[in-house]
Amino acid sequence: MQILKDFSKEYSLFLAIITYFGISHFEHTLVHTTSGNLLGLGILFVVIIYSAMSVAHHAEMLAEKFGEPYGTLILTISAVVVEIIIIVIMMMHAESPVLARDTIYSAIMLDINGLLGIAAIIGGLKYGEQPYNVDSSNSYLSMLLVAIGIAMVLPHFINPTHHDMFMLFNVVMFILLYIVFTRIQLKSHKYFFEYADKEEKCDENGVCEPHAEINAWYHAFNLVLSIIIIGMLAEILSVFMGNTLETFGLPLAIGAVGVAVISAAPELITAVRAAVDNRMQTVINIALGASLATILLTIPAVILVSRYYGLELNLSLTPIQGVMLGLTLLLSIVNFSDGETNVLEGFLHFILFVVFAFLLFV
Repeated sequence: MQILKDFSKEYSLFLAIITYFGISHFEHTLVHTTSGNLLGLGILFVVIIYSAMSVAHHAEMLAEKFGEPYGTLILTISAVVVEIIIIVIMMMHAESPVLARDTIYSAIMLDINGLLGIAAIIGGLKYGEQPYNVDSSNSYLSMLLVAIGIAMVLPHFINPTHHDMFMLFNVVMFILLYIVFTRIQLKSHKYFFEYADKEEKCDENGVCEPHAEINAWYHAFNLVLSIIIIGMLAEILSVFMGNTLETFGLPLAIGAVGVAVISAAPELITAVRAAVDNRMQTVINIALGASLATILLTIPAVILVSRYYGLELNLSLTPIQGVMLGLTLLLSIVNFSDGETNVLEGFLHFILFVVFAFLLFV
């Protein structure tokens, strides 16, 4: 009975379902006018972001239930699944070979420079310095360097006749990398991704109290359902977005940023809350973990989809993207080497995010 009562309060889910049927009914009318495309795009974008907040809420409940690093792993995988669904749908509609690359690049910029930068600024203003486990940042950054280098830099130096074989090789390597890293994160080196909270109630053996009052099945069900609804809305969104970008002569990269914003919305909300609560370890796990998951999961997915549907795919970074990613990783290596974040570090990352946004229109 309590479950039904709680489910009746899932307003974002009900709104998303109503919006889906409403927009689907009027879609053919709206797409024929500029104002109709803008209206459809605006409504869907707002509803998807609102639904993403529901994803964040249920992921947070599961995180509280199972603790770190399981919680942020659930959140990041949820966000990446949303991202993969939207990218695949938009790839099939736009038929752009660089859409996946631009979205992955935008997601990394948003996660590391935008999300982490804002969280570090907020946390720094409130607490001065916020501690975290430096082993986690080192592990994430080393994996990011290898993954980005293999998938998005090496293709520049591979003979074009071998690109297809190299991409299939990347699928196998990235799935293997993700399995190994996840096992390390959850089993052998779980302590790398935790930071002991002195206020957390644990017994003398270091075992913390479980949250028995949280219904994991309920939150997991709503999490999956919200992701499915977002995917359905994204399919219609791709039509309005494509028409709007074409009407105003805007680059498709703007659409890629839109996809990144939608998928990162749950993470941004959770990260800001964690920074306010002085849980920088959660922020690090979310920002760097989401970037890594985006590389290791999204790239194999788009490669397989492009192969299956016969779509052209280009994952090679442009010179500007390469420089921006290089600066981001270099700054991250310098900043996240001492186990504490502050306002200056957050501000530097946020400046890179502002530069990234500016370059979209240059």
